[in-house]
Amino acid sequence: MEPTAVTVRDRAMARRCVECPVCTRARRRQRGFAFWFVRRIEGSVCPYCRAYERVYGRKAHEPVPDDPDVPTMNR
Repeated sequence: MEPTAVTVRDRAMARRCVECPVCTRARRRQRGFAFWFVRRIEGSVCPYCRAYERVYGRKAHEPVPDDPDVPTMNR
């Protein structure tokens, strides 16, 4: 399966996931209800979480790497 190109719409939707308080908490804390919730809904229900994965190449609940060479929108 060939990966699809990231569109402007994908980037806008991924931005919503970056700004989402539930997803942000899950990425930062890596435990608790928010983490469990995002892990369960991200791939099946939330289109913003799916767009985040397409744009950044990682799941919405995975922590943001500390590597300065990795492009991120919000740390």
